[in-house]
Amino acid sequence: MSVVAPPITARDAEREPAGLLTRLHEWVVTVDHKRLGVMYVVAGLAFFLIAGLEAGVIRWQLAIAGNTVVSPQVFNRLFTVHGTTMVFLVGIPIVFGFANYLVPLMIGAQDLAFPRLNAFGFWVFLFGALLLYFSFLGGDGLYGAGSAPDVGWFAYAPLTGRAFSPGNSTDYWNLSILVTGFGTVATSINLVATILTRRCRGMSLGRMPLYVWMMLVVSGMTIMALPPLTAAQIMLLLDRFLGAHFFDTQAGGSAVMWQHFFWFFGHPEVYILMVPGFAMISEIIPVFSRKVIFGYPMVVAASLAIGFLSMTVWAHHMFAVGMGAPLNSAFAASTMLIAIPTGIKIFNWVATMYGGRIRFATPMLFACAFLFQFLCAGLTGIILSVVPFNWQLTDSYFVVAHFHFVLVGSLIFTIFGAIYYWFPKVTGRLLSERLGRWHFWLFVVGFNLTFVPMHWAGMLGMPRRIYTYPADRGWDLWNLIASLGVPFQALAVLVFVVNVVISLRRGAPAGNDPWDAWTLEWATASPPPPYNFETVPVAASRRPLWDLKHPDDPDGPHE
Repeated sequence: MSVVAPPITARDAEREPAGLLTRLHEWVVTVDHKRLGVMYVVAGLAFFLIAGLEAGVIRWQLAIAGNTVVSPQVFNRLFTVHGTTMVFLVGIPIVFGFANYLVPLMIGAQDLAFPRLNAFGFWVFLFGALLLYFSFLGGDGLYGAGSAPDVGWFAYAPLTGRAFSPGNSTDYWNLSILVTGFGTVATSINLVATILTRRCRGMSLGRMPLYVWMMLVVSGMTIMALPPLTAAQIMLLLDRFLGAHFFDTQAGGSAVMWQHFFWFFGHPEVYILMVPGFAMISEIIPVFSRKVIFGYPMVVAASLAIGFLSMTVWAHHMFAVGMGAPLNSAFAASTMLIAIPTGIKIFNWVATMYGGRIRFATPMLFACAFLFQFLCAGLTGIILSVVPFNWQLTDSYFVVAHFHFVLVGSLIFTIFGAIYYWFPKVTGRLLSERLGRWHFWLFVVGFNLTFVPMHWAGMLGMPRRIYTYPADRGWDLWNLIASLGVPFQALAVLVFVVNVVISLRRGAPAGNDPWDAWTLEWATASPPPPYNFETVPVAASRRPLWDLKHPDDPDGPHE
């Protein structure tokens, strides 16, 4: 017998928009850590697309010598907003969005310790992020003499003084980062409280997933590193509006003091972004290698060491400002020292893969690319820790290549891998493996085409933050190759977006545990219910889900 659906009446049609508005209202007022985590990640990916467009225009301008696609002023605004967006509005919300979603599930909790504080943190972040882009509306915008910030994402004094930045551009930048910082610190405090007080029965610190351990370290680093930046921004506001002269050298202030305050945040920030990437990889590699992580205690110890040492290396950004040989030597030594715990992690990941039954699904492909590219980033970082070499390459495109290998070649690759890995848990559907491989290879080719040549351009003397260059410097070929990599990256991101849209509509059902994993987030439904678990789980080992699935095999996957 066929069943015919009743016709839609006018009254039914009127109800549908109300249903949509109701669902939207539920997301706006939610305090559910899972929804807030999704909102963080979606906001970060949206800003990633915007920052990518800005970077595309920058590379278009630099593709050939003497190009005039944009003016010098517009170029300054582009790289300022691009850098600020990538660091503060892409990296931070995405890594803390994953933590919002995953940490309570991984420790068997029903929510974060302070759900309303969690919602406050997200909306404060979003308001601060929008403040940065409101600057384009505050005057003639990007292409005129308006208010878009143009002093670099580091905002060095005295460029930020009224004499050199008389409009509102610096104020928009300053208030944006100031406000987003409040949200980030609130989320960090929430994560620390949750991890220390809301773990399920049996989950001691020694049984926590490595992801949770590393987010505990990252949250502590954030609580220590962000307040000094906030203090510096308040001092900058006092300089600009009340004549306080903290950074005004002509009135007895110190421009170098701003650099100390900023980089005391700025270099731990690199690890605030990368340690969550390490955490994601530390969950992906064991599952797709069918081996438990090699040397769990050493990975935890290395994470704690990175958290401590990251607070001691900030002034390696300042070797050229004249701190003197003793300070230069001290910061060079600490920069070299932090490579040790980082190297330990790389050996742990490789040892985990060695002898494993590796399955090269899309998450694992991104993890493998991360290993190679982060190794390159670490080696160039050690090179830059050598003070005489740093003097030669400071403010050159070698440095640009180095930190993009860290923040794009490492962090963005881990984020993509994590999205492919945890997308089934969030949506109940799998992303397409075929499109995932297209995404991966296009992004690998595009990334390396863009950023490998920058090392050579930098060693040939090309300074960063220049909007054009003469044709007789030997930089033409390297810049052209770098710019040709951008379409590959753009196409890769387009494939990713298409993959997400298609999979949300008609992706293959994932089930609760598509990867045969062993952490607790896979022990509940996909997507999880609002209360996370029907019964509070109990952890008897570091692989609690494996214990439930295979009670006769307590050792789990082979070492």
